[in-house]
Amino acid sequence: MTTVFKHPMDLVSAVGNTLGSSDWLAIDQDRINLFADATGDHQWIHVDPERAKDGPFGKCIAHGYLTLSLVNLFLPQIIDVQGISMGVNVGCERIRFPAPVPVGSKVRGCGELISVEEVKGGVQSVVRVTVEIENSDRPACVVDTISRYFPA
Repeated sequence: MTTVFKHPMDLVSAVGNTLGSSDWLAIDQDRINLFADATGDHQWIHVDPERAKDGPFGKCIAHGYLTLSLVNLFLPQIIDVQGISMGVNVGCERIRFPAPVPVGSKVRGCGELISVEEVKGGVQSVVRVTVEIENSDRPACVVDTISRYFPA
């Protein structure tokens, strides 16, 4: 469910709030292979199902950076800031990968508004996105994303 803010300044009063979750997304071998092709990272633990059967996880796992990149897909499903001329991704802080994502898993992003500050011409927010793995006690990724919103 998406949390909607009608104006960037509305973020200020929501610091500390949970923003909701994205839809679940299946992580299949095709997605992992496409990411390997895009990045040149063809390590066997990601792309060789036969060899990965005998590896530490018993099957292929998604690249950590694939999991991180999905945050870009999840964020608009978690938060919608309206009344802006543009929004800009500034960066990330505190990226962690507590658990691997085995092929065949489903993941989703859950957001929490950590901080908001006024910056020249707009508002900067930090949203902590926790990428959950369905039926797992540990998340796949936890990242503090930094975004700037410029009012219309």
